[in-house]
Amino acid sequence: MSDSLITRKEHSHNTPMHYGYRKDLNDLVNSFFNGWLELPTENAAFKNMEPKIEVSENENDVTVCAELPGISEKDVDLEISSDGYLTLSGEKHQEKKEHSKGSYFSEISYGSFKRTIPLPWDLKFDDAKADFENGVLKVFIPKSQEEKGRKKKITINRK
Repeated sequence: MSDSLITRKEHSHNTPMHYGYRKDLNDLVNSFFNGWLELPTENAAFKNMEPKIEVSENENDVTVCAELPGISEKDVDLEISSDGYLTLSGEKHQEKKEHSKGSYFSEISYGSFKRTIPLPWDLKFDDAKADFENGVLKVFIPKSQEEKGRKKKITINRK
């Protein structure tokens, strides 16, 4: 893969900013005061909504797995752009009600999430497919023939 592709993606306006300018400002203030004035670096509620992901590859494809507990597949939106960004977004709606003698309990949780994952491979985006089972989303994106042939075995010489 060429370095220009990686550089273009890292500096593109489409590159997701994990927590935006607020995180950058908080990091700057925290480093200036050397930890004496500790500003929060993340919103805990937002952090809990963001799905945990795992990106892996094998010889034929790239797989992205995302944990989405308590979310139905109909509440998830999945998009892939031609420049190699997979965007996972959705909404969580949970409501729990309990009635017992003389008491009532209700807990409601709503929220939305969006996560963009850069994919630095040459992939066949039109052939991507996704499965959802037990709160885990798996996205399979096949590699192009060019990407499959990019690996070369390097011989190690003993001296």
